[in-house]
Amino acid sequence: MDNLFERPDHAMLPGKSSWYVAVMGEIHLASDKVSPDAMAQFNLTSYLLSRQEIVTRHLENALRPRRPEILFKSMQYSLESEGKRLRPILCLAGCDLGGGDPTLAIPTACALEMLHTASLIHDDLPAMDNDDLRRGKPANHKVFGEGIALLAGDALLSYALEFILINTQQVPADRLLRVMHTLINRVGISGLAGGQAVDIESEGREEIDLETVEFIHSRKTGSLIDAAMVTGATLAGADEGTIARLSRYARKVGIAFQIVDDVLDVVGTSQQLGKTPNKDERSRKATYPRLFGVEGSMRRARELIDSAKAEMEPFGHRAIPLLAMAEFVYTRSA
Repeated sequence: MDNLFERPDHAMLPGKSSWYVAVMGEIHLASDKVSPDAMAQFNLTSYLLSRQEIVTRHLENALRPRRPEILFKSMQYSLESEGKRLRPILCLAGCDLGGGDPTLAIPTACALEMLHTASLIHDDLPAMDNDDLRRGKPANHKVFGEGIALLAGDALLSYALEFILINTQQVPADRLLRVMHTLINRVGISGLAGGQAVDIESEGREEIDLETVEFIHSRKTGSLIDAAMVTGATLAGADEGTIARLSRYARKVGIAFQIVDDVLDVVGTSQQLGKTPNKDERSRKATYPRLFGVEGSMRRARELIDSAKAEMEPFGHRAIPLLAMAEFVYTRSA
């Protein structure tokens, strides 16, 4: 039986000479204390946009149309929607900070976006969070129906892993195996699936506690952000201390990201967020704002961001992109 997709073209993966030098080359600086001036001079917007463009370009070539056409179109519809591409960007940054060539991490970066997109498709289903909007346009199931949306999420989950195996080059097998294990772990019962299950279980309860909220946040959101940093550093061949430090950074940033997301659900608009606001309160979700209010939640997010940034101190100027992205997570408005 033919595979669902055509074999991806290896030629679409650029070499270090064409992309890395132009886009990433200026990041390798001496490991000393980062000054406020150095942070002010770093252009985060340019950094994010350049990497978003690279990831998006590769994602456009990642899926090759095959039968059943409706399933392909459903996958493509959500995968190519405009998004922050935060997880792929963190993967590339983790590889760079770990001393590797980020071009080697492009297949894994793309796979992370596939995994994230699959989780969003499933998250929007009526049986889950039941949302009609995602990234400013109708949710997948509103366009293709619940059955096809469910299958599209499933197909993206499996294809993400296949994509890594087919496209990753010049990476030792033991590193690639660890990457695969990390991703499988972070989307399963110890990660995304486990967090979503407790989220569903807690919905509508009048009494919630911090332990439950942190369990949900750390797995439903934090686990894939952690996977991005860990897989990037693993592909680079980083030492265990570096990988552990990047993992701690990612976990803290991941929880902060979800706290800010929950706050924006309270104070944001549909146009601003690209999805339906105030859903958490209507569904009585287990969130930080329910426990601590908006101001208390943002204080906790600030603490987590500061702690995450402290994890980066040993890396000096090399960590400037990650320091800036941590601040972006805190200050974002969508």
